[in-house]
Amino acid sequence: MTGQPRRRTASARRTPLGLIGAGRWSEQAPTWQAARPAVIEGALKRALARPSGNWYVLAASQRVRHGTPLGRTVAGVEVVAWRDGDGALHAAPGACPHLGAPLARSPQIGDRLVCHWHGLCLGAEGFPGWQPYPTYDDGALAWVRLDTVGGEEPTPRPLIPARPDPDRSLPVVATAVGHCEPEDVMANRLDPWHGAWFHPYAFADLAVVESPAGAPPQADAAADRFVVEVAFRLRGRLGVPVRAAFTAPEPRTVVMHIIEGEGVTSVVETHATPMAPDDRGRPRTAVTELVAAYSGRPGFALARKAAPLLRPLVRRSAARLWRDDIAYAERRWQLRSTGRFPG
Repeated sequence: MTGQPRRRTASARRTPLGLIGAGRWSEQAPTWQAARPAVIEGALKRALARPSGNWYVLAASQRVRHGTPLGRTVAGVEVVAWRDGDGALHAAPGACPHLGAPLARSPQIGDRLVCHWHGLCLGAEGFPGWQPYPTYDDGALAWVRLDTVGGEEPTPRPLIPARPDPDRSLPVVATAVGHCEPEDVMANRLDPWHGAWFHPYAFADLAVVESPAGAPPQADAAADRFVVEVAFRLRGRLGVPVRAAFTAPEPRTVVMHIIEGEGVTSVVETHATPMAPDDRGRPRTAVTELVAAYSGRPGFALARKAAPLLRPLVRRSAARLWRDDIAYAERRWQLRSTGRFPG
């Protein structure tokens, strides 16, 4: 494990704001020597070896609504998801077992899907050749379990990271799609050194104060972590300094927890879900990012009340970050697929 002297975070301040470095982008301390490919690759390999129970993030919970089936392709499997009148989540093969009609385009009548080609009614009880998949709704994300794809020992529920109390936090889900594989998204998130260089509009004064260099192959996710001190840039030289820990509890998820400073217990979950290749044979991965923000300050209650106004702003900020990070992941896949990746 590596470490550096701790810097003062917002937890020791009356105000969460602080002044961030005034230097130019090019005057930052280079991070390339610390960002050793072997450290990133080691963390990635350990993450990819952890079990997932065959669970995949399907979509934000709010995207699956009663009366409107949702279609997704997960690891090459066409899936249709819907909710019954009680709000329970269901998912099943997306092709009608009669002649293959796309059920995501069929209407939902009551609790059942009615194929718009020939009127076959399908529900949670299944049909010969058409059996629903296990699902889980954690309140923010909808999951589906695909045992024939995952090939692991199935578990009754996905591994849900620790999150702040949903009744006191502000959850926001954003999505992006890139031409890459889940491991390329994971590698991006397991490289915290790129933050202030690649995203200077969002981060400043970044220092990795702990990394899992030399961690054994069997290291668990709790110990196998990166710890970062960073300021989230607000405007000009104003920022919010925090200490954050990055862990990978399973092969398609990286989690950032705020462990010191403003918003302790806030979490950012990045979930990478393989889709189907495009018409050129390139892999595609859906990135679903959950931001669950929390603050003990009195003003945060007002922010929660303004959630309908704040969520689009948070999604817009996440979209800008992921426009860059998808480019990073796509570049990594391009190099890997042609034998040119230097890491």
